[in-house]
Amino acid sequence: MTTANLPVLEFVLANYKNFNARATRDALVAYWRHIEAGGRMFWAVAGAMSSAQLGITLAPAIRAGLIHGMSVTGANLEESLFRLVAHHSYKDFPDYRYFTKQHDTKILEDRMRRVTDTSIPEDEAFRAVEKHIVPTWKKATEDGTRRFWHEYFYELIQHVDPKAYEGDPEQCWLLAAARANLPIVVPGYEDSTFGNIFASHVKFGECSASIVKSGIEYMAAFYDQYQTLSEGAGIGFFQIGGGIAGDFPICVVPSIKYDLEQPVKPWAYFCQISDSTTSYGSYSGATPNEKITWDKLTEDTPMFVIESDATIVAPLLLRALLECKAHPAEANALLAKHLG
Repeated sequence: MTTANLPVLEFVLANYKNFNARATRDALVAYWRHIEAGGRMFWAVAGAMSSAQLGITLAPAIRAGLIHGMSVTGANLEESLFRLVAHHSYKDFPDYRYFTKQHDTKILEDRMRRVTDTSIPEDEAFRAVEKHIVPTWKKATEDGTRRFWHEYFYELIQHVDPKAYEGDPEQCWLLAAARANLPIVVPGYEDSTFGNIFASHVKFGECSASIVKSGIEYMAAFYDQYQTLSEGAGIGFFQIGGGIAGDFPICVVPSIKYDLEQPVKPWAYFCQISDSTTSYGSYSGATPNEKITWDKLTEDTPMFVIESDATIVAPLLLRALLECKAHPAEANALLAKHLG
């Protein structure tokens, strides 16, 4: 049997035997088997994963049908767009660990905003996008129309002139999601650069706050989306980081059950990649078992925790899944060889 088409999958199966490596392998295998059985997968993405260019593997995974819905922070939403239109103007700082306050002050004066070892260019990203999205908000205010936060970005990114692309559009997850009209929630979008910019235009009286549907309306819409997504083999939950991006959507199951008093399927799979250690009251570091007590997961839910850096683990896992999707028969034969 040849495995030339499955180099990453073969590497994982041959080498990832224990500790976080085993958790990565087992989460990957369970993810693929869930998809193979006709299931769907929902991703919750916190952190600065768009600035870290997760779109290189996330966008192909969306196009391949490996991801069926998402919850993202407002920052991850807008930063995917920034990477598309301002990629060449980003600057990396590999020596950031040794920076002084003076180094970071210089970065500020250069109109850059540092995110760990890279930076977002203010003029080429923030201000360039602002010129296009603010008129959309003003028109919505004049027309009295209301949309979800992501819908403004879905519309904008699909109208960007391809000549303005600096990043590779095949690596832009937001563009892939918009083209697929992927179900998405953006809880707490106010906590983002464009959330702040929108608030300033509301303060000046140029835009109405009501043109953006609220987080409560996001949840109300997500009730129906979840029921549709969970049909058949169900939908799994794959989480990067913690906070509101993860906690908001996973609560849909108990809310449908207790608040709507309607029958609902539990999440069919759970995996979290986090480097947050388990500690008192830490959502990011809470073990999956804690979610059983909130009726978000059950004792039968396949659960995985990968305590590692998502910028390392997520692309590896997605690349292996893309190999499985492209060559399912070979992938299943390799799984049988290594795992029985």
